[in-house]
Amino acid sequence: MRADFILRNLRIATRPDVVDIAIRDGLIVDIRSGIRCEAVEEEDFDGRFAFPGFADSHVHLDKACILERCSICEGTLEEAVRETAKAKSNFSEADVYQRASAVVRQAIMHGTTRMRTFVEIDPRAGMRSFEAIKRVRALFSFAIDIQICAFVQEGLTQEPETEEMLDEALSAGADLIGGCPYTDPRPEEHVRRIFALARKHDVDVDFHLDFSLDPARTDLPAVIEATKANAYGGRVTIGHVTNLSALSLEDRSRIGRKIAEAGIALVVLPATDLFLMGRSHTANIPRGIAPAHLLSTDGVLTAIATNNVLNPFTPFGDASLMRMANLYANVAQLSRDSDIDHVFAMVGERAAAIMGSDHRLDVGAPADIVVLDATEPRHAIRSSAPSLAGWKRGRKTFVRPSAHIIEPIASSLKPQ
Repeated sequence: MRADFILRNLRIATRPDVVDIAIRDGLIVDIRSGIRCEAVEEEDFDGRFAFPGFADSHVHLDKACILERCSICEGTLEEAVRETAKAKSNFSEADVYQRASAVVRQAIMHGTTRMRTFVEIDPRAGMRSFEAIKRVRALFSFAIDIQICAFVQEGLTQEPETEEMLDEALSAGADLIGGCPYTDPRPEEHVRRIFALARKHDVDVDFHLDFSLDPARTDLPAVIEATKANAYGGRVTIGHVTNLSALSLEDRSRIGRKIAEAGIALVVLPATDLFLMGRSHTANIPRGIAPAHLLSTDGVLTAIATNNVLNPFTPFGDASLMRMANLYANVAQLSRDSDIDHVFAMVGERAAAIMGSDHRLDVGAPADIVVLDATEPRHAIRSSAPSLAGWKRGRKTFVRPSAHIIEPIASSLKPQ
């Protein structure tokens, strides 16, 4: 057998022993211990863990890294929407391209191989951000698969031109459509129109939903009903849904079963939800993060994602899903091995499934491989282990050498 290169001494999820992975023409052609074949190149990873890479199922590249253009006084959702709306009126295509590219580079270096980014399209942003993100998608296609969601942040029914612009974007390269009913004066009509555009272009739907701590303030029933009415099970995702964190275990489980029955996936955004929720509380401040690991037991496909980076929604971030997974596990007070395994899946295979992506290391699969500085996923999550190297379709895309301490030479420690 001939191979372009071999990665030696790796641990993977499906094998109990240390294995080698042989790659040819962008595909995995063999996985086993002690592969012997002609190879142009070999690398030895000394028992570290490899997987197909992280999948970021909810991120906003277009409005990342704009902290210096905004004021954060209240730290509320309303302020974040307002400040970002003012800033994006002055976004240029070149500006969005530069900021988004910087975040994508960080994501790649942190081991992300798949991403779904929202891009706001309305009269204020025009099509400038959309054109920039399409260029970013093309530029980094060698290292990461990027889905573009044409997204309306500030309402739809009160701005007919926004609907026309969304339609245009879906004809010009957007992969799916996203809505935000809680900012629209007619949320149910908002949901209906988003689904109408989705059906017209045969694309999936992703809603920002129920971003509060009030269980009575909800657009979830409208989304569930519309999903069923349009036979869109398996093609709808909802993000945030922070009011689920304010429900009793029984009520949350009941709603979780309804979400699962409708075939709707859920993505939680720990950094943003922690920062924005519970601002009116002065004691016993709620975390405001929907318990994705518990909703999974009700059958919901769940994931953890980045959302925003360095803007009024989230004035922190570096596009590291390992850091986000560790944050979620801390906030959710998880410690059992099975729970930590599930957290890793929510930034890996479960997130990839939401994006309709294959996520496996197997013979015949694309050689999308990321090596972590850990021997298994649990230790990786618990220690926020860095990514050491990555490949996309057999092409090496980044390297981050493992850090080591430079100890003094023994002779220099002898007394003079």
